[in-house]
Amino acid sequence: MNAVISFRDVRYAAGNTDLLRDLSFEVEPGETIVLLGRSGSGKTTTLRLINHLLAPTSGDVFVNGTATRKWDPIRLRRGIGYVIQEAGLFPHYTVRQNVGLVPSLEKWDRLRIEKRVEEVLALVGLDPAQFAGRYPHELSGGQRQRVGVARALCADPPILLLDEPFGALDPVTRAEVQDEFQSLQLRLGKTLVFVTHDIAEAFLFGSRIGLMKDGRLLLLASKEEFRASQHPEVVSFLRPVRDRMEMLNRI
Repeated sequence: MNAVISFRDVRYAAGNTDLLRDLSFEVEPGETIVLLGRSGSGKTTTLRLINHLLAPTSGDVFVNGTATRKWDPIRLRRGIGYVIQEAGLFPHYTVRQNVGLVPSLEKWDRLRIEKRVEEVLALVGLDPAQFAGRYPHELSGGQRQRVGVARALCADPPILLLDEPFGALDPVTRAEVQDEFQSLQLRLGKTLVFVTHDIAEAFLFGSRIGLMKDGRLLLLASKEEFRASQHPEVVSFLRPVRDRMEMLNRI
């Protein structure tokens, strides 16, 4: 099976500081790789190398077999859905305009865009008749995040990049949106790279979990292998979850 995304001996430096070092891994079609780690570990930098928002200092990142440096960056990015924390919606655009942005740039005809916008809004649990004409400030945080996911899906890209997309939501809304997104993930079968610092979220979504620290990938493993690992950084991430479960069991 050919990898959709490949990192081969990637180094990324800002000035004299290495932010990523010796990064090599692959993502297979339909797989969800979750990159887990503390703040500053290199997770978001890794994500931005995939859609060529950043370029490797050395080594190569490949998307569908072609190095990102050989892609037209605009063409590459339009073929990859990108979901960030707080959704990143344009405040002066309606929901309809935000969601249909990439198809509009791709010169889809108006009726096709309108139909697709309605489809993806319904897919993320938002009634198009109720929400398509609203502006971002008229939505709740959870609704804005759903619109962000709908926008990423609208042009039907095979790859989705998600950078802590649910981190700014309150716990109840976060759980609701996570459940909805997990259902979408199972139905759509897209290739996902998902960045989080939340171990529970990593186990919820990941086919495999990659743990990063100081710009290095310490471990990339299945959930079962990750749970069994005795690496000190893995143990540090798992300890709060185990402690919390023990606390809840005592209540």
